[in-house]
Amino acid sequence: MNLSDWRRRIDEIDKKLVELLNARSQCALEIGKLKQEAKIPLYQPDRENEVLSNAECNNPGPLTDAAIRRLFERIIDEARAAERDAMHSGDAGKKGGNE
Repeated sequence: MNLSDWRRRIDEIDKKLVELLNARSQCALEIGKLKQEAKIPLYQPDRENEVLSNAECNNPGPLTDAAIRRLFERIIDEARAAERDAMHSGDAGKKGGNE
C-alpha cells in the first residue's frame, strides 16, 4: 500500500472510532440516568479501575499499556463530563457544549 492508501485506511478507522466513542458515550449517559435516579455518585473509582485494567488486558500492542491507560482515562473523563452535562441540562442527547 502507498501513502494515500494508508491515509485512507486511517480515515476509515477514525470514522469507526468516532462511531464507537459516541456509542460508548451513549451507554455512559444511560448509566448516568440510572445513577441519578438511584442517587449513586457519578464517580466510582473501583469501576474506573476495572475499566482501565480491562483495557490494558485487551491490549495486544503496539501501543503500550500506559498509552492505552492514558487514552481510556481521557475517554472516561469525557464520558463523565457528558454525564454531568446531561444531569444539569436534563437533555442527554444534546449536541455541542463541552464535547
